[in-house]
Amino acid sequence: MDTQIIYTILAGILLVISAFGTIFPVLPGSLLTIGTLLAWGWLLGTGASWWAAGLGMAIAVLGWSASAVLTGRKLKEHQVPTGSILFAVIGAIAGAFIIPVLGLFIGFAVGLFAGESVRRREISGAFRSSWAALKAMGLGIVVEFGCVLLASSIWVIGVITHFATR
Repeated sequence: MDTQIIYTILAGILLVISAFGTIFPVLPGSLLTIGTLLAWGWLLGTGASWWAAGLGMAIAVLGWSASAVLTGRKLKEHQVPTGSILFAVIGAIAGAFIIPVLGLFIGFAVGLFAGESVRRREISGAFRSSWAALKAMGLGIVVEFGCVLLASSIWVIGVITHFATR
């Protein structure tokens, strides 16, 4: 079997893992997409592979950055401090061990609500700010996921172009 085909199959598998990584933070997400596209473009070394890799990497970086900016802006807008986020991360880690699969998300939400309850000392305000933070993080995940899928789609076009012109 041709090494370029093996590289392409491995890149496809890694891109699927990276798409899941934007949703499940235990797996690598956009960073894996960028690294995979860079390695695939470099190993194949053709114009089509470099164009697809470069464009895909740019979109993945844009999605990764937009996710961070959108989430950070919303957290700042709703005055959610780092301490509450730390509670959320601790809750997510504990939840991942207590409840398989969904524990990460449930633990994050419970930890965030606990952190906000301690800080605000009122349930309704803690609920509003926690809900706003969860929506902001959800929006960031959707944006990053969409950009990884778009980058992967460009990679597919690059694969077709590369092997059709070979």
